[in-house]
Amino acid sequence: MSEAHLSPQTPLKPAINAWEIYLYDQGRSPNTVKAFLSDVHLLTEYLPPDRTLGVISTEDLNGFLHWLEHDRGIPCSPKSLARRATAVKSFFRWLQKGGAIVVDPGEKVVQRSVLSPLPEVLSDAEMELTLLSADRYRRKARPDAQPYTLLALLLQTGIKKSECLGIHINHIDLDASEGPLVFIRYSSPENRYKERKLLLSEDWVPAYEEYLAQYNPVDRLFAWSPRRLEYLLEDIGKDAGLNKHLSFDMCRWSCALVDYVNNVEHETIRQKLGISKIQWREIHLKLRQLADMIK
Repeated sequence: MSEAHLSPQTPLKPAINAWEIYLYDQGRSPNTVKAFLSDVHLLTEYLPPDRTLGVISTEDLNGFLHWLEHDRGIPCSPKSLARRATAVKSFFRWLQKGGAIVVDPGEKVVQRSVLSPLPEVLSDAEMELTLLSADRYRRKARPDAQPYTLLALLLQTGIKKSECLGIHINHIDLDASEGPLVFIRYSSPENRYKERKLLLSEDWVPAYEEYLAQYNPVDRLFAWSPRRLEYLLEDIGKDAGLNKHLSFDMCRWSCALVDYVNNVEHETIRQKLGISKIQWREIHLKLRQLADMIK
């Protein structure tokens, strides 16, 4: 059944089944579809079984969210509640756009935004300590440029772990007219908007060339498991005497914060991070809070 066969007289469950087909047709991942369906199916537990699409109101949906939070008897965290509200609003928006219902009852549903805790970042002094710690590996009896190459790349670009693991040797251009840079590419068409060119410092290049000579990577820049690179960052942090857990995420946030406090244009930071304007709203708020804390 497609949305074309749905009407205000259609019960809720067949409509959810049709939405499942639509989500898969749109190329949504199985995990995303499963999560959306699980959230919306809870609505069938709350509403009477004979309730049809055309009579479901905004009051019904707000009552559903209240039930999830207070009366269902199963704990529902603020984050889960926000996700379920998003799923329900998405479902009814789809019904209205497809002509199954005239008015979207989810449009005016009250949805509280939920912010995750502030991330942990490196101070300027800690950033310098970690870079010095990573650089010492290059001076050992058996020189190893990998720690510095990885850490400096993360702190300069703010790329995510998955993006770092996806870098190939041919994604790095040391001879670009604007200076050394790395291309962040995605194989999936739906993520093409995240692709970007990020400048690298001239100071990074010697370590990178040492790394190439030592490891001779053929395709991927870091042809290791994610866990191995995570251990490498942890070791750098321990050697630097940090009381923090050095990670990809910490490097990403630290990079963004440096740009923010140095008054880099917000749109430039957003594009550098490869995030949408909607995602930037929360990121910007957190960066502002972090900047206020270090003043």
